[in-house]
Amino acid sequence: MTCGVELIKKLALAFGPSGCEEAVAALIRDELADTAAILESDRMGNLVAHLPGTVGAPRILLSAHMDEVGFLITDIEEDGTLRFANLGGIDRRVLCGRFVTVGDETKQVSGVIAGKSLHLQESDERDRVPEGKDLYIDIGTDSRAESERLLARGDFGTFSTPFVCFGKDGDSIKCKALDDRMGCAALIEVIRALEGKQLPLDLYFAFTVREELGISGALPTANRIAPDVAIVLETTAIADVADVAPARRVAEVGDGGVLSLIDRSTIYDRALVDFALATGKAHNIPVQVKRYVSGGNDAGHIQRSGVGVRCLALSAATRYLHAPISVASLTDYAAIRDLVLAMLEDWKEGETR
Repeated sequence: MTCGVELIKKLALAFGPSGCEEAVAALIRDELADTAAILESDRMGNLVAHLPGTVGAPRILLSAHMDEVGFLITDIEEDGTLRFANLGGIDRRVLCGRFVTVGDETKQVSGVIAGKSLHLQESDERDRVPEGKDLYIDIGTDSRAESERLLARGDFGTFSTPFVCFGKDGDSIKCKALDDRMGCAALIEVIRALEGKQLPLDLYFAFTVREELGISGALPTANRIAPDVAIVLETTAIADVADVAPARRVAEVGDGGVLSLIDRSTIYDRALVDFALATGKAHNIPVQVKRYVSGGNDAGHIQRSGVGVRCLALSAATRYLHAPISVASLTDYAAIRDLVLAMLEDWKEGETR
């Protein structure tokens, strides 16, 4: 299979902060419109694609979240600037001077995050990171009335950054929202690859909302589907940069998908981890094990849904996670997609219990 770089690009550039994922869901619907998958949206905005199996077949849920970290507009000042709150875990150090897009699914305005100029700061201000109350978004207006003709309190914002392939052979990619649009792209490609195949599995592919806020749509989705097993596709912060001790380097970009053993919300099913490692070895697909306990994802909600679900998390090693620009590898993306497909095709009844 060829790598879906154009698909990743289309999804990553879409406007979809937590609580405003409809545009991303619409893109995914369009991508799956010509497949055999049965598409359904729920009250929270989750989109589920179902490839039905035979009666009694193991029910497998594959999940990736559609939302990205972003902003919520909380007020509009007299001078037209916008006050905002962060949606998701964003480091305040990366905010000032960043281009953003503000609006919703139907209207979008360019802006820049700004604060007091360095030249006007007192010496003690220069030594600290600006707090949220000290920052604002400038959209080029000069009055509240002018801004209110374009936007409203409660509108959303995202970072505005281009999608670029770079590095050796263009294998590295950089953009906003790689977390978790790479996971969404991989699920779409797996669904396409399964066209015409009859696997002894009942497959559900969930594109979930609000993961970055910790109030994920994955929980009601899992409660409704009641899967035997869930595979969550994600990204993971890795710290494979200068001045970080080897013991704290979570994973390596370019070494394949990252399997988690445990994180701050989930203890993963060891039999599924072993199955993934064995499948990777059998098909010559690179895969690595996460070397540090950190983070969490939709598996934390899915694992404790219903009567309990056996979970596996497979992530793309990603530098500068939750920043205006993240960096990942197309080789790793292809490894994740291919490993998931190989696991489904090699599934045995004994892999569920």
